[in-house]
Amino acid sequence: MANHRSAEKRHRQSLKRAARNQHWRATCRNAVRRARRAAEEKAEDGAELCSQAERVLRKASSKGVFHPRTVSRTVSRLRRTLRAHGA
Repeated sequence: MANHRSAEKRHRQSLKRAARNQHWRATCRNAVRRARRAAEEKAEDGAELCSQAERVLRKASSKGVFHPRTVSRTVSRLRRTLRAHGA
């Protein structure tokens, strides 16, 4: 455990930040999973779910949860999957 007040504060902040990042990571993972499943099942709402996933990913990127290039790569692969399955 931390021995200094500043270290205790840093620990508290890191726990808060980790919880916030975990929420955004889970939200992104679920959005991408829904979009990918819709693309593979050729659902008509696949494009809508893809754009929702992109919106969530970009928002998480702006909050510093993911690096912008990671998000771009994920969105690119998601769109490629959507096109390949013709959804």
